[in-house]
Amino acid sequence: MNVKDFIEALAGIENRKLPKEVVIDALKEALSKAYKKHIEIPDALVKVDINEKTGELNVYQQYTVVEEVDDDELEISLSDAQKIKADIQVGELYDVKKSIDDLGRAAAILAKNVLKQKIREAEKQSVYDEYIDKKDEMVIGIIESVEEKFVVVNLGKTLAMMPKAAQIPGENYKEGQKIRLVITEVTKETKGAQVLVSRADAKLVKRLFEKEVPEIYQGIVEIKAIAREAGERTKMAVHSKREDVDAIGACIGPRGSRVQVVIQELGNEKIDIFEWSENTVELIKNSLSPAQIIGVLQTREKKGLLVVVEDNQLSLAIGKKGKNARLAVRLTGQRIDIKSRTEMDKLDYDWKVAIQDYSFEVQAAILEKAAKKAEEERARQRAEAEAIALEKSLREPELVEEVIEPKAEPVAKVTEPVKVKKVKKPLERKTEYVSKFETLAEAAKPVAKVEPVLKRRPSKKEEEERKLRSADIRKDKDYEIKIEYTAEELAEIEKQNAQAEPIFEEDIDYDQYDEFYEDEE
Repeated sequence: MNVKDFIEALAGIENRKLPKEVVIDALKEALSKAYKKHIEIPDALVKVDINEKTGELNVYQQYTVVEEVDDDELEISLSDAQKIKADIQVGELYDVKKSIDDLGRAAAILAKNVLKQKIREAEKQSVYDEYIDKKDEMVIGIIESVEEKFVVVNLGKTLAMMPKAAQIPGENYKEGQKIRLVITEVTKETKGAQVLVSRADAKLVKRLFEKEVPEIYQGIVEIKAIAREAGERTKMAVHSKREDVDAIGACIGPRGSRVQVVIQELGNEKIDIFEWSENTVELIKNSLSPAQIIGVLQTREKKGLLVVVEDNQLSLAIGKKGKNARLAVRLTGQRIDIKSRTEMDKLDYDWKVAIQDYSFEVQAAILEKAAKKAEEERARQRAEAEAIALEKSLREPELVEEVIEPKAEPVAKVTEPVKVKKVKKPLERKTEYVSKFETLAEAAKPVAKVEPVLKRRPSKKEEEERKLRSADIRKDKDYEIKIEYTAEELAEIEKQNAQAEPIFEEDIDYDQYDEFYEDEE
């Protein structure tokens, strides 16, 4: 076994549209097992390196680095390993390159079988991944062979099987014939991935209408329910999400052109299209069309529904071999029993009143469901509004109340804090140096007269606390405090001013403050 053989095998396998990484991994595992068989050491650690660009292939046997060697076929001493790789440590793996030119025939056959097995598994996974996402979708296949119990269809990347039960009765199939079908099942088995297709499934009719009717493909018209007797008749309930679009007319098309394409594809199978209704009574009446229905009521055991028709409409409602009734049962999901007026008159209770009672009950259930849905929608809208309001409040600046103490003044007395509303802004404080002289000079500045509204005089204790706090108030405040005085208060202020001592003497030695300016520079 040489490298050229592996490269040629790799090139041949790539034609199967498998990822190159999958093929290379399979090749590495095959060589690893073959080498272990060749050296007859099943527990050996083997690493295979393949250079995709050059095609170079190397096989390494890995030995575990230990202090003391117990098994020289799996381990190597630290001293021996450090002779070649100085920075290797205990517990690491030491790689020794091996030649694969001497691999025996048995090892070569093993490598070949392992490689085939891995490729087969990769193909099976690839087919499964390809078609599992296409389940219930319509595809075009070519008939490969026709057997007695099934038909083999080529889907391009795999062969699918269409059992007898999945075929349209009376339809003839020929080899090489192109047909539309729907994928019903995708499984992974021992021999490979198996895909089952069908032409008798109701989903095929749905996919054909989606292809022919743009309104269905766009979601304007919805197929709410569908039931099918392959080769005989299909009943389909449709509903339009827009009032200006006729669901039935959209499916039929101009002069029946759209529905005729579907009918021809299905071998002239009859298709009944009617309006969907949330009202069970109306839905059953529509599904049993063209028979005329008198009314619908519950059975006495309440395990199903009784449908009452005129005597001459009984056979039409049931249909040939019960076909019409069976389709109505599948489509509505209700257990239905059809009886004539004569049969109902023989019963010992008033069935006409029972019909009215059941009709009222159904309507009440519809109204309750609509009210519940409306309440859920309102709750959802309220939750969305609250979420939007919360997000908005987090984005916008928050209004907060801050208690601002007025600035100390030599002639005015403020009795209580003033509350001012301010917009909270990001703080960008700049630290500035203020000398002692500037502090004293600022306190000596004449202050413009403000007119605050005083509610009461502060006590001596409050006055002392105010004086201590006044030096900490910001000088660059962005508000004004207006103070108003009564005649008695003005007289008291003048008296205090006459008795007040100056803040500092005129003969102040300013040279003592030079050191503060030197520090500031």
